[in-house]
Amino acid sequence: MDDRTFRNAMGKFATGVTIITTSVNNQVHGMTANAFMSVSLNPKLVLISIGEKANMNQRIKESGKFGISILTKDQQDMSMYFAGQLKEQRMIDFDWMQDIPVVPGSIANITCNVHATHQAGDHTLYIGEVLDIVVKDGDPLTFFEGKYRNLVNL
Repeated sequence: MDDRTFRNAMGKFATGVTIITTSVNNQVHGMTANAFMSVSLNPKLVLISIGEKANMNQRIKESGKFGISILTKDQQDMSMYFAGQLKEQRMIDFDWMQDIPVVPGSIANITCNVHATHQAGDHTLYIGEVLDIVVKDGDPLTFFEGKYRNLVNL
């Protein structure tokens, strides 16, 4: 199968949208990602997948920690900004939890120490041990077939 067929098939899986953040030398770094999942309840572990060529990959290796912000339906522009789709510079006043930056206004913020890493093809899988979680009410931003979506009640 070709790469396009694989990507199209993966796009059939609807996901939430997250921004992964970390801080190195007092500078915040962030990227949009939808490759996120829970791994374990005891201990509390989550997983993110970061492409080898992404700057964030080296930043997480340097810091040993990361934040995950699960975005609301009203944060599409924030997702686009951290995906490099908006070119204007923005000043973002990050919230901080356990000395890890997170995106304010998200429906959930999760902070983690890197628990383990695993090389998987052209990505690094980071298993994070959860340090802290803040959950708020709201509807998530979702992604399906390469487009942002909103949930609809049936």
